[in-house]
Amino acid sequence: MPVRGVRGAITVDANTSAEVLTATRELLQEILQRNELTDFSEIVSAIFTTTPDLTACFPAEAARELGMSQVPLLCASEIAVASGMPRAIRILLHVNTDRTQADMVHVYLRDAKKLRPDVSSAQ
Repeated sequence: MPVRGVRGAITVDANTSAEVLTATRELLQEILQRNELTDFSEIVSAIFTTTPDLTACFPAEAARELGMSQVPLLCASEIAVASGMPRAIRILLHVNTDRTQADMVHVYLRDAKKLRPDVSSAQ
């Protein structure tokens, strides 16, 4: 079965654990819903990144709270590009699916919609 990637991003207003975890949950749940991913065993792995200004917690904690206890998760920091969007959380899921890459729905929420105006979820 092919492995496909699905991306998403969201922003937060403040560097607090509550904000980061709430936003990560919101984004992850939206990615799962829009891609009809109902079984965590379909997810090969997930990478969570935050901009350097978000240090309050690991966003992967939100995935564990949702029940992704068997999925390998990794958190990392985005590179500090001067013109980059602040306070952003990004997710890259690797998914086992028979769907084509073009069928995968990428999700951009809140101010992160500006990152990918070409993606329909950002409209």
